[in-house]
Amino acid sequence: MRVPHKTLERKLLADGYGQVVGVDEVGMGCLAGPVVVCAVALTNAFYKRSHKKLHGVRDSKMLLPRQREDFAHRLMSEKDLVYALAYSHPKTIDKINIYNAARQAMKKAVLKLKPNLNLKSIVLVDGKTKIKGLSTEQTPIVKGDRKVFAIACASIIAKVYRDKMMTKYAKKFPGYGFEKHKGYGTKEHQVQLVKLGPCPIHRRSFAPVAKLI
Repeated sequence: MRVPHKTLERKLLADGYGQVVGVDEVGMGCLAGPVVVCAVALTNAFYKRSHKKLHGVRDSKMLLPRQREDFAHRLMSEKDLVYALAYSHPKTIDKINIYNAARQAMKKAVLKLKPNLNLKSIVLVDGKTKIKGLSTEQTPIVKGDRKVFAIACASIIAKVYRDKMMTKYAKKFPGYGFEKHKGYGTKEHQVQLVKLGPCPIHRRSFAPVAKLI
């Protein structure tokens, strides 16, 4: 399987950019819980090193939970990597729709890195469109989490963070199995949703939930 590579980042750094920021979101298709975004900032100091322990980093959906957690720990411990997390809650998702909620969280995550954006920076965004309201230069990349190393790193950190959030929610709202499916619309989740009805973290604008209200 082809893994994300560092070719684009190295070219951008060689072209004069001082920092590359990779941005990705997780939880878009879930029936419950927030959409979570991570922005990862990497400089030339990072790309000059080999990082053997990070070989195999890829889109978070293609990793086992144990692998994601291991990579997330290694990435967050990297001295030449800076990251920021942001999220939009279900109420926001229901109010402005999932796409806009995810983009809003993307903007928040990138702006949290602002103290580190004194270098000439470029934001590599997973998806087809740029993030509105950002003055920093951007390049949207379709399936970027499968192609670009920085975006794959962001996807892993975001996924591990969101999974932990959903595990905590499972204790607050027992019976739905959030600790297993993390809010995705699995058969088990939908069965329990019908049985118990929506809880406060369910997205009421999503069809399987809306029909039960």
